[in-house]
Amino acid sequence: MDKDWWGLIEPSTWDTIVVVSPHLDDAALGAAHLLASYPGSTVITVLAGRPRAYPDPVTGWDAAGGFATGDDVVGARRQEDRAALASLGAEPVWLDFPDGQYLAPDDALTPAEVAPELQAAVDAVGPSAVFLPMGLAHPDHVLTHDAGLLVREGLAALDGVGDDGGPGRRPTWFCYEDAGYKHLPGMLARRVSTLFLRGLWPTPAVVPTRPDMVAKRAAILHYTSQVGPLERDLHLSEHLAATVPEQYWRLSPPPPGWTA
Repeated sequence: MDKDWWGLIEPSTWDTIVVVSPHLDDAALGAAHLLASYPGSTVITVLAGRPRAYPDPVTGWDAAGGFATGDDVVGARRQEDRAALASLGAEPVWLDFPDGQYLAPDDALTPAEVAPELQAAVDAVGPSAVFLPMGLAHPDHVLTHDAGLLVREGLAALDGVGDDGGPGRRPTWFCYEDAGYKHLPGMLARRVSTLFLRGLWPTPAVVPTRPDMVAKRAAILHYTSQVGPLERDLHLSEHLAATVPEQYWRLSPPPPGWTA
């Protein structure tokens, strides 16, 4: 039987990797082993823009990170991101959409608003593989996931070639599991089911990596402002101590003759 059936993927798929991150830390939390294994990869962070005005007083999350009124939170977090990704051999690209914590409910972003800029950023890299977050629980993660799927569908529709095309094929698409949120009851299973309903078969893929928890911990600790709130809300140190593995899921249509 074809190797593809067993999760094995053409090695050229790893030539140029893009990881799409909701916030300035999620790629390192959920895909650090991937990034460290393929130096030169690009991380596109969707919600990396400054708000029109920072809240006063600061949000609870920013306060837990040590920020105070008047601080340029996004500027500081971008510096952390640059250092963290450099330690993994990756390059950052920051989109100008603000973090959801800075937006009123009526101003919440939609996937259709985010997708064009995300597509332009992906196109600028010309990747052979794109890794989206599974988009679990957190509204910003769901937004990023859904916008990424719109980009995937748009690229495939340009010439009718999916991620299994021949020369000049579009990128192969994957999801990585959102660190922390994947352990919430039912969240990962629910996402798998919604992808099935969308006509995709999310399948654990064999992605060759060299797991290095020392490098992963070091990268995460570069996000100095985020360690406190991540520890408070997601029990960061316990997850790192447990060396929870990263898992990547391939997104492809059902095999010929099968139905979702």
